[in-house]
Amino acid sequence: MLKSVILVDDERSIREAVQQWLSLSGFEVQLFSRAEDCLAQLPANFAGVVLSDVRMPGMGGLELLARLQQQDVDLPVILLTGHGDVPMAVEAMREGAYDFLEKPFSPEALLNSLRRALEKRRLVLENRALHEQADHRSKLQASLLGISPGLQTLRRQVLELAALPVNVLIRGETGSGKELVARCLHEFGPRARKPFVALNCGAIPEQLFEAELFGHESGAFTGAQGKRIGKLEFAHGGTVFLDEIESMPLAQQVKLLRVLQEQKLERLGSNQSISVDLRIVAATKPDLLDEARAGRFREDLAYRLNVAELRLPPLRERREDIPMLYAHFAQAAAEKLGRSLPPLSGPRLSQLLSHDWPGNVRELANVAERQVLGLGEPEPAGTAPGQSLAAQQEAFEAQCLRAALTRHKGDIKAVLEELQLPRRTFNEKLQRHGLSREMFLG
Repeated sequence: MLKSVILVDDERSIREAVQQWLSLSGFEVQLFSRAEDCLAQLPANFAGVVLSDVRMPGMGGLELLARLQQQDVDLPVILLTGHGDVPMAVEAMREGAYDFLEKPFSPEALLNSLRRALEKRRLVLENRALHEQADHRSKLQASLLGISPGLQTLRRQVLELAALPVNVLIRGETGSGKELVARCLHEFGPRARKPFVALNCGAIPEQLFEAELFGHESGAFTGAQGKRIGKLEFAHGGTVFLDEIESMPLAQQVKLLRVLQEQKLERLGSNQSISVDLRIVAATKPDLLDEARAGRFREDLAYRLNVAELRLPPLRERREDIPMLYAHFAQAAAEKLGRSLPPLSGPRLSQLLSHDWPGNVRELANVAERQVLGLGEPEPAGTAPGQSLAAQQEAFEAQCLRAALTRHKGDIKAVLEELQLPRRTFNEKLQRHGLSREMFLG
């Protein structure tokens, strides 16, 4: 059960007595003599109750109540009143106060009121968390498209890891969506309001690497005019995505390791340490421990980066996702280019399903855009063994459902009329193919 209480009272004797009572009952108590200080330091989604005197110098308890309700209308506030303030406190309860206690009050009365308020707060926060999780799942499903078991597992892992303060290593082939997954880890976690900084380690010349990561002071090297904030410092409080981390020069690996260990960095040409709060999401194609054994990567840094690992399945391992992804990319291309959406024929779908997709999702997006432009595609090379007839029929059925839902922007009645399906059959097919009306609302 929640046990956090904030007490705001300008009388020191009251603060000390209440703190002693509550501490003996196992509560965590934070004391303030001024309402202004309470407002300034109150954490978001405070998991507890606020006790406040009504009459105080400066901001009084009623104004504090109004200000707290602006921040969180469900935060329980219990008012402490003198005898003459009771009518005022009753009116305050109509305005949203949880309860009031008339001074002098007994420890038992205070504890009873607090326990009821804390139970209410627990239920509110649990309900919020459930709504937030459902919202995140819906948004993540729209970001990481796919119905394959591999994608469903990936989405679950991303949601779990997004909330945890750990570095993550993403393993995946070129074009498999590593940066998209890194952005999801950032956007669905507590750092979402802070910067997301992406850096491709394989695209930075070695001589510029240190300045790019750590920044520099004026005159630190030839051509260093003025102070420059590096990527790591700029991302303070947020997430740094280091793609192709295996390409990072060994000299910079040592400095990055030090930043991760000490949470501090120094700009080039400076001896001043700067504190940074970072989450590192790194991406690689090869196994970093194999790279370490070959002497191309520091083993200690590999372990620092790989606190948790996500593996992105290549497109050839999740062929059931191809129709959905193709429809998404084609629709986006048609809207961007002002073109009509071309129909996807059975032979064309079969061709898409059997292709090996060495460029993964990025290659599929290119194919979809070319199709919208009317450029077509040559017969793909390097195809994998074809899918069974049943698998191709399932994929084609899913494509037909997606296309109809897209055309009618999620209008179920219109889709049922077009496809001539009974509602129950339609719902069963939606569930089987991992589709929902909300994914297509215009």
